[in-house]
Amino acid sequence: MAISAQMVKELREKTGAGMMDCKKALQETDGNIDQAVDYLREKGISKAAKKADRIAAEGTAFVEVSGNKAVLLELNCETDFVTKNDQFKTLAQELANHILSQKPATVEEALQQPLNGDGETVEAFINANIAKIGEKLSLRRFELISKTDNDAFGAYIHMGGNIGVVTVLEGTTDEQVAKDIAMHAAAVNPKYLSRDAVSAEDVEKEREVLKTQALNEGKPEHIVEKMVEGRLNKFFEEICLLEQSFVKDPDQKVKQIAKNHNATVASFVRYEVGEGIEKREDNFAEEVMSQVNKK
Repeated sequence: MAISAQMVKELREKTGAGMMDCKKALQETDGNIDQAVDYLREKGISKAAKKADRIAAEGTAFVEVSGNKAVLLELNCETDFVTKNDQFKTLAQELANHILSQKPATVEEALQQPLNGDGETVEAFINANIAKIGEKLSLRRFELISKTDNDAFGAYIHMGGNIGVVTVLEGTTDEQVAKDIAMHAAAVNPKYLSRDAVSAEDVEKEREVLKTQALNEGKPEHIVEKMVEGRLNKFFEEICLLEQSFVKDPDQKVKQIAKNHNATVASFVRYEVGEGIEKREDNFAEEVMSQVNKK
């Protein structure tokens, strides 16, 4: 039986499942909507959809390295308890392996790719895990990183997965140095690699703020510009990885640590789980009262 777009739309509205899952369910049930709903429920996909409005702000940052390729991903769940679940850890590993082998450009592309030989998509695989684990799970983001044989990856996971960092050092194969710099990035949280990476607009904005501060302090105008440049250097030291004092040796900048090994820091990626996600704060008393008022 031909499956129309309207049938898929109707099933999606009933279950909240993904478009491809709905289409497959209708194909498997010869277009019978009720049977398709049961099919999705049996697969755990409909159950997963019911959790879609929950907030998944916990989770793990996960790193996998394979030769000259590495991936850093963030896999979210609802509670910190689930991050210790072996099934959740296996899911993160499976997703990392898939991304390394298939190299999707976006999360959306990754979710629609077949994960294994039976044609199951990454999205369906995650939904199946939602049904088993009982919490909303989501692949939030990932970064694929490359290097050459003459370079080194520094991979570091902090606090059991709360923060993940991958650095690339060009000109050395010393992974320990690369990892030390990754640990620094995890601890200090630089926003940029170098001062060149900071936009001219942001630099000018900071310069104006610093100038106003100096004038408000009553500093003579003829020395304000020199003071501003000095304070601007401090600004770069706070936000740029290469300009920061190395946590394991504060007498040296990060760029000097790399230079000591005839290397340069080419790039870094840092994920902190849940950053930018507004976490829901449940008010238990209000929840109880709302239930009482319904009776």
